[in-house]
Amino acid sequence: MSRAFVKESDDDHSAGELPERPLSAHVNYVTQKGLELLQARVRELDEAHEQLKPQSVEDSEARQKLREVERDLRYFRSQLETATLVDTANQPRDQVHFGAIVDIEDEEGLAQQFSIVGDDEADVAAGKISWASPLARAMIGARVGDTVIWRRPAGEAEVHIVDIRYS
Repeated sequence: MSRAFVKESDDDHSAGELPERPLSAHVNYVTQKGLELLQARVRELDEAHEQLKPQSVEDSEARQKLREVERDLRYFRSQLETATLVDTANQPRDQVHFGAIVDIEDEEGLAQQFSIVGDDEADVAAGKISWASPLARAMIGARVGDTVIWRRPAGEAEVHIVDIRYS
Protein backbone atom coordinates (compact mmCIF):
# COMPACT_ATOMS: atom_id res chain seq x y z
CA MET A 1 0.00 0.00 0.00
CA SER A 2 1.26 3.45 -0.87
CA ARG A 3 2.24 5.80 1.98
CA ALA A 4 -0.35 8.19 0.56
CA PHE A 5 -3.09 6.02 2.06
CA VAL A 6 -1.57 5.78 5.53
CA LYS A 7 -2.85 8.20 8.17
CA GLU A 8 0.52 8.92 9.84
CA SER A 9 2.72 11.59 8.39
CA ASP A 10 6.39 10.95 7.66
CA ASP A 11 7.19 13.21 10.63
CA ASP A 12 5.13 11.01 12.96
CA HIS A 13 6.77 7.84 11.67
CA SER A 14 10.36 9.02 12.07
CA ALA A 15 9.56 10.69 15.39
CA GLY A 16 8.38 7.39 16.85
CA GLU A 17 11.85 5.89 16.56
CA LEU A 18 13.53 7.40 19.60
CA PRO A 19 16.61 5.61 20.84
CA GLU A 20 16.40 4.39 24.43
CA ARG A 21 18.57 6.11 27.00
CA PRO A 22 21.49 3.77 27.74
CA LEU A 23 21.57 2.08 31.14
CA SER A 24 24.94 1.59 32.76
CA ALA A 25 26.26 -1.92 33.28
CA HIS A 26 27.72 -1.09 36.71
CA VAL A 27 25.97 -0.76 40.08
CA ASN A 28 23.74 2.31 40.35
CA TYR A 29 25.13 3.82 43.56
CA VAL A 30 23.39 7.01 44.69
CA THR A 31 23.82 9.55 47.44
CA GLN A 32 20.76 10.60 49.45
CA LYS A 33 20.62 13.75 47.32
CA GLY A 34 20.92 11.65 44.13
CA LEU A 35 18.03 9.44 45.26
CA GLU A 36 15.88 12.49 45.96
CA LEU A 37 16.73 13.91 42.52
CA LEU A 38 15.71 10.62 40.84
CA GLN A 39 12.42 10.57 42.74
CA ALA A 40 11.71 14.21 41.83
CA ARG A 41 12.52 13.56 38.16
CA VAL A 42 10.08 10.61 38.01
CA ARG A 43 7.36 12.80 39.60
CA GLU A 44 8.01 15.59 37.07
CA LEU A 45 7.88 13.16 34.16
CA ASP A 46 4.68 11.54 35.48
CA GLU A 47 3.06 14.99 35.61
CA ALA A 48 4.26 15.85 32.10
CA HIS A 49 2.93 12.52 30.84
CA GLU A 50 -0.52 13.20 32.28
CA GLN A 51 -0.59 16.67 30.70
CA LEU A 52 0.63 15.54 27.28
CA LYS A 53 -1.46 12.41 26.89
CA PRO A 54 -4.77 14.14 26.03
CA GLN A 55 -3.01 16.70 23.82
CA SER A 56 -1.20 14.01 21.83
CA VAL A 57 -4.40 12.65 20.30
CA GLU A 58 -4.57 15.48 17.77
CA ASP A 59 -1.25 17.31 18.07
CA SER A 60 1.82 15.71 16.44
CA GLU A 61 4.21 17.94 18.39
CA ALA A 62 2.61 16.82 21.68
CA ARG A 63 2.77 13.21 20.42
CA GLN A 64 6.53 13.56 19.86
CA LYS A 65 7.03 15.17 23.27
CA LEU A 66 4.98 12.35 24.85
CA ARG A 67 7.29 9.76 23.26
CA GLU A 68 10.29 11.56 24.74
CA VAL A 69 8.66 11.73 28.17
CA GLU A 70 7.75 8.02 28.03
CA ARG A 71 11.32 7.10 27.07
CA ASP A 72 12.73 9.23 29.89
CA LEU A 73 10.21 7.74 32.33
CA ARG A 74 11.39 4.23 31.44
CA TYR A 75 14.98 5.28 32.05
CA PHE A 76 14.45 7.12 35.35
CA ARG A 77 12.09 4.47 36.74
CA SER A 78 14.71 1.85 35.97
CA GLN A 79 17.39 3.98 37.63
CA LEU A 80 15.17 4.41 40.68
CA GLU A 81 14.43 0.67 40.87
CA THR A 82 18.13 -0.22 40.70
CA ALA A 83 19.39 2.60 42.94
CA THR A 84 21.69 1.48 45.75
CA LEU A 85 21.78 4.14 48.46
CA VAL A 86 25.24 4.57 49.99
CA ASP A 87 25.36 5.81 53.57
CA THR A 88 28.35 8.14 53.42
CA ALA A 89 28.37 8.42 57.23
CA ASN A 90 29.95 4.95 57.31
CA GLN A 91 32.72 5.70 54.83
CA PRO A 92 36.29 5.73 56.22
CA ARG A 93 37.11 9.41 56.72
CA ASP A 94 40.78 9.02 55.84
CA GLN A 95 40.22 7.48 52.38
CA VAL A 96 38.49 8.48 49.17
CA HIS A 97 35.25 6.56 48.65
CA PHE A 98 31.79 7.16 47.21
CA GLY A 99 30.38 10.43 48.57
CA ALA A 100 33.77 11.99 49.29
CA ILE A 101 34.59 15.59 48.51
CA VAL A 102 38.20 15.53 47.34
CA ASP A 103 40.58 18.43 46.85
CA ILE A 104 43.28 17.58 44.32
CA GLU A 105 46.24 19.27 42.70
CA ASP A 106 47.56 18.28 39.30
CA GLU A 107 51.17 18.22 38.04
CA GLU A 108 50.98 21.90 37.11
CA GLY A 109 49.73 22.98 40.55
CA LEU A 110 46.12 23.49 39.44
CA ALA A 111 43.82 22.87 42.42
CA GLN A 112 40.35 21.40 41.88
CA GLN A 113 37.61 19.95 44.03
CA PHE A 114 35.37 17.02 43.10
CA SER A 115 32.52 15.20 44.81
CA ILE A 116 32.21 11.51 43.97
CA VAL A 117 28.57 10.76 43.22
CA GLY A 118 26.30 8.44 41.21
CA ASP A 119 25.96 8.56 37.43
CA ASP A 120 22.72 10.55 37.33
CA GLU A 121 23.99 13.13 39.79
CA ALA A 122 27.31 13.66 37.99
CA ASP A 123 27.92 17.16 36.61
CA VAL A 124 31.56 17.94 35.88
CA ALA A 125 30.89 21.68 35.57
CA ALA A 126 29.56 21.59 39.15
CA GLY A 127 32.50 19.50 40.36
CA LYS A 128 30.52 16.26 40.68
CA ILE A 129 31.98 13.18 39.02
CA SER A 130 30.61 9.67 38.70
CA TRP A 131 32.20 7.06 40.93
CA ALA A 132 32.78 5.04 37.75
CA SER A 133 34.71 7.81 35.96
CA PRO A 134 38.44 7.32 35.34
CA LEU A 135 39.36 10.09 37.81
CA ALA A 136 37.15 8.77 40.61
CA ARG A 137 38.34 5.20 40.05
CA ALA A 138 41.94 6.43 40.28
CA MET A 139 41.24 8.23 43.57
CA ILE A 140 39.12 5.58 45.34
CA GLY A 141 41.07 4.14 48.25
CA ALA A 142 43.65 6.96 48.22
CA ARG A 143 44.53 9.01 51.30
CA VAL A 144 45.63 12.62 51.84
CA GLY A 145 49.19 12.97 50.53
CA ASP A 146 48.85 10.14 47.98
CA THR A 147 49.54 10.70 44.33
CA VAL A 148 47.41 8.69 41.89
CA ILE A 149 47.60 8.15 38.15
CA TRP A 150 44.57 9.44 36.24
CA ARG A 151 44.32 7.55 32.95
CA ARG A 152 42.61 9.87 30.49
CA PRO A 153 42.14 9.89 26.73
CA ALA A 154 44.68 12.74 26.53
CA GLY A 155 47.23 10.63 28.40
CA GLU A 156 48.13 9.84 31.98
CA ALA A 157 48.32 12.57 34.60
CA GLU A 158 49.45 12.52 38.20
CA VAL A 159 46.99 13.91 40.72
CA HIS A 160 47.93 14.68 44.34
CA ILE A 161 45.22 14.19 47.02
CA VAL A 162 45.20 17.35 49.17
CA ASP A 163 42.07 16.87 51.31
CA ILE A 164 39.21 14.42 51.81
CA ARG A 165 35.94 15.13 53.59
CA TYR A 166 32.36 13.94 53.63
CA SER A 167 29.26 16.08 53.97
